[in-house]
Amino acid sequence: MATFDSADGTRLAYHRLGAGAPLVCLPGGPMQAAAYLGDLGGLSAHRELMLLDLRGTGASAVPADPASYRFDRQVADVEALRRHLGLDRLDLVAHSAGAALALGYAARHPERVGRLALVTPSPRVVDLAVTDEDRRLVAELRRDEPWFPEAFAAFERIWSGRATEAAWAAIAPFTWGRWDEVSQAHRAREASLRNADAAAVYYSADAVDPATVRSALAGLPAPVLVVAGGYDVSLPPACAAAYAGLFPRGEVTVQPGGGHFPWLDDPGVFVATLADFLC
Repeated sequence: MATFDSADGTRLAYHRLGAGAPLVCLPGGPMQAAAYLGDLGGLSAHRELMLLDLRGTGASAVPADPASYRFDRQVADVEALRRHLGLDRLDLVAHSAGAALALGYAARHPERVGRLALVTPSPRVVDLAVTDEDRRLVAELRRDEPWFPEAFAAFERIWSGRATEAAWAAIAPFTWGRWDEVSQAHRAREASLRNADAAAVYYSADAVDPATVRSALAGLPAPVLVVAGGYDVSLPPACAAAYAGLFPRGEVTVQPGGGHFPWLDDPGVFVATLADFLC
């Protein structure tokens, strides 16, 4: 583990895995410690991963100002890490809600982005519509799974406006390409890695300005790869293709059988895809 100070004096930590050119990895959650990323299925064999613990998570300090948990305020943390590493440009991998931070950084510092990989990214920061029907079409692909009837019934309750905590918990299997011991253990660990108070601030209303972000990204010179999971109900493949279309040099790849954490579902395919794009 290594540390550096952000512009407001908050001491932040990052974890270095592997060897090769640095690759900064931004976790999702939002506001989960980077430990859940592991080594991204073995990507550390190709690049040196710099796994950033966002402020208030993992080994990073709690900031003096809770409003600095907003993703737009944390853009300064990514820039501070770039300066700390002494790099002219950053290659970035961002997962899920981490895409908001990555895109905020790319919008503010486009000249500092080398390559950008968005892994099952949240569509929230760019206001990309994902409809219930989009999700239903993907969910229906899992009909042969033993857990499907109960989970799909819970999804239908959510879609009909009858969401409960139990219903949200019941649809968990749809998040994963395989609902097995590995994915269940991963899910059980999530709460212990997440700063819930910080997560409540991350997408503050004043932080999200999709029109401004979209306008800035329309001129982004960096290559961008959107990685979708064929089974991911959070960002169905058709929506991922539209996401990639927001960038001049955007492309999309769909990992067959992949869920929201595709490096767990098929590490070999995931790593080959990322390594090919990043090299």
